[in-house]
Amino acid sequence: MRDVIRQKLVEALALKPPRMTRREARLPAIPNKVHAVIGMRRAGKTWFLYQCLQDRLAAGTPRKALVYFNFEDERLAGLEARQLGWVLEEYFVLCPQFRDQQRVTFFFDEIQQIRGWELFVRRIHDSEKVEIFVSGSSARLLSREVATELRGRGTETVVFPFSFAEYLQHHGAERPARPSFTSKAERSRLERSFREYLDTGGFPEAQGLPAAERVGLLQGYADTVVFRDVMERYGITNVVALRRLVRHLLGAAGGPFSVTKFYNDLRSQNVAVAREALHHMLAHLEDAFLVRLVSLATTSERQRKVNPRKVYPIDPALISAFDRSGKANPGHALETAVLVELDRRKCETSYVFTPSGYEVDFLARSWNGRLTLIQVATDLSDQATREREFRALADALPAHRRAQGLVLTLTGTDSMAAQADAPKGVAVRPAWEWMLEQEAET
Repeated sequence: MRDVIRQKLVEALALKPPRMTRREARLPAIPNKVHAVIGMRRAGKTWFLYQCLQDRLAAGTPRKALVYFNFEDERLAGLEARQLGWVLEEYFVLCPQFRDQQRVTFFFDEIQQIRGWELFVRRIHDSEKVEIFVSGSSARLLSREVATELRGRGTETVVFPFSFAEYLQHHGAERPARPSFTSKAERSRLERSFREYLDTGGFPEAQGLPAAERVGLLQGYADTVVFRDVMERYGITNVVALRRLVRHLLGAAGGPFSVTKFYNDLRSQNVAVAREALHHMLAHLEDAFLVRLVSLATTSERQRKVNPRKVYPIDPALISAFDRSGKANPGHALETAVLVELDRRKCETSYVFTPSGYEVDFLARSWNGRLTLIQVATDLSDQATREREFRALADALPAHRRAQGLVLTLTGTDSMAAQADAPKGVAVRPAWEWMLEQEAET
């Protein structure tokens, strides 16, 4: 086993970091913490580790002080937590010049393969001159529970599927420095790319695939989450109820979801399941980053619990992969993309019911406390549609006096024409322009 570890270290130290699409995820600026890189399977966590390695290399860290070690290797089968120390011992035999002289960075990928790994990480974090990254594809390293495992020694960085800006970069398209000030031809190009992004989504492996293959790939991702991150981890045996829940959630993005109503629907179809079990399944699916739940904006915990939550997938392309109607739904995809962008910007997000019974899609609170009421609309060319969207915001703004109103549209033509009818304090912008801002206003 030590020979295998030594060989893997030799290979790792000689590895030239691959070319990749640069991700915009940022590490928390908190010193002396273990960096836990989390997110849904296949979103690009391993590539983000390589990116962090490249950043340290560019900053002047010697290449041999940067160690990427992947534990997903059949040659390491049977390795135990008490033997993880061999990785450090063998490394310092290969590179004795760095012992106590140079801070060494270890990138431990798929370390969850070893039961008890967190004890090893906590020990060397406290006793060695090292910086540590951990990531992996099992539920224990997908979720925010990893911070608990590290007992206050860790911070988390969530890697989402590509943002629209990352999508452009991946496809070799230039991101405008000032999205609000572009030529007509450039705006048309960006709008076309944005429509393609809503259809293709942001999973790296899905880029460039024909539609049928992309759908199969994304359905496979969801199945992996269901079977490995939910069923295996939590011992769930009711496969029928869980799969129906997943298909319902992913095929009805942005709609209200009530566990009680879904429970009654399953019972009417003779599917036996406990209501409490459905609550747990829903929480597990969110913990694995497959879906995102948005609650009603209210200070009453009781109101938050009794009102339906809105459910969104982690990527807009998952909608078409699980939609059975055969019809494209750009509205649901657009709303999903906006929510995931708010999550990237670390906003606390809820939805609003106004005193007159209108709904506002999102109330977003940014890290600095700024509030934005957001309506998402694919088409504002119709006067009645404009009035409906603006009426909801106008009714919500008095109850949220510190908030700015924002309507995000699919096309720039709609936004320019609709701005003249917008109520005071409400801006109308194309969603792609808002997403490409270098400095997030929301």
